[in-house]
Amino acid sequence: MTKLKIKSGDTVKVIAGDHKGSEGKVLKVLKDKNKAIVEGINMVKKHTKPSAQNPQGGIVEKEVAIQISNLSLLTSKGETTRVGYRMEGDKKVRFSKKSNEVI
Repeated sequence: MTKLKIKSGDTVKVIAGDHKGSEGKVLKVLKDKNKAIVEGINMVKKHTKPSAQNPQGGIVEKEVAIQISNLSLLTSKGETTRVGYRMEGDKKVRFSKKSNEVI
C-alpha cells in the first residue's frame, strides 16, 4: 500500500473521470480502498426506507468515494500540484512541488 498524500480537509481538483475540473474539500479518506469522499462531487441518489430519524423516507443525494489517483491537491493560489515530504527541523511536513510552500 502506498502512502496517501491527500488528507481530509485538503482542497482538491478532479483531474480525470466524469467530474473532471470540479473542485471541493475532502471530507473523508478511505485508506484501505485508496479513495476519498469529496464535498459536492460524485453525487448519487440513494433510496431510503422510512425510519425513526427520517419518517418520510424517500430519495437522498450523497457523495460517493472517488479514486485518489483522479484527484490533485490545490495550492493556496488555486493551481494543481504534486505533494512532497521534507524535514523542517525535527518535523516532517508536506510541501507543494510546484510552489515549494508548506501545505
